[in-house]
Amino acid sequence: MAKKPFLVGRQEFAALYGVQPTQVTQWVARGVLDYDCAVIVSGSPYWLLSFVRGFGQMTPRPKALNETELQRLVAEQEPGEWARSVEGLPPLLGLQEATALFGLSSQQNLSAVVRQGRFAPADYQLSGSPLWLLDTLIKAAPEIQARSRTVVWAVVPQVEAALRQGRYHGPGSVIAPRGRAANAV
Repeated sequence: MAKKPFLVGRQEFAALYGVQPTQVTQWVARGVLDYDCAVIVSGSPYWLLSFVRGFGQMTPRPKALNETELQRLVAEQEPGEWARSVEGLPPLLGLQEATALFGLSSQQNLSAVVRQGRFAPADYQLSGSPLWLLDTLIKAAPEIQARSRTVVWAVVPQVEAALRQGRYHGPGSVIAPRGRAANAV
């Protein structure tokens, strides 16, 4: 099995520093944190654990890292690798990208299949969301199709190519503004 990069979402980031997940969002809003060391999947940021591990020492007011939580996250994602840059990450998909990959009209169809355990097991479960490596879904597509009675689980070649080449700009590729920020647009 190929190693996958160690990643964290907002909830895991917050747990590593003993704060609420909303605090991570506030760090971004105040410019203390950005998305340079994150990948956006299904509209949410997922940071490299190698970056997050040192984040507390890079801030004006140092923050203590919870080493027990760090060890738990690493053990949960083994075998993994300490990636240093998001540029070299393999393509990652959440529900929105997987919906586009299979040309489904609604994320609801995919969500139901995932909840029922009839889809490929997620490579990650971060901040309450399943994430897959593109190759996991491509490999699982024939089996998913064989078990399906009504949905055609065919990979859309253009979406696969865009994901592989890092030029996917479909659903989930950006963080959609929420709350007051959404109303200001």
